Amino acid sequence: MKPIAVLALLGLLSAPALAASPTKAQQDEFYSVCMGIAQNQALCSCKAEAAMTLIDERFMGVVIASMKGGTPASSDFVAYNTYVAKSNQVCKPDY
Repeated sequence: MKPIAVLALLGLLSAPALAASPTKAQQDEFYSVCMGIAQNQALCSCKAEAAMTLIDERFMGVVIASMKGGTPASSDFVAYNTYVAKSNQVCKPDY
């Protein structure tokens, strides 16, 4: 194989897969679960909107499950804590 072809192949293998954005249904569920917990429309609206840009569809499922009392898998724990910190930065700047 020619060096350029090898480099091109390596580039394709190392390119990150594009993750799907959370769905509108997930956003609605997030908001509903949040309201059941916090009963704060402004906060839940902000966090539901922020989640759409901070995390992907798979991870939105992790977040919603956690809000319902589940525990993120150990492989998701750091990312979960990072998400919580970032969403608090956006939605609760004085937190």
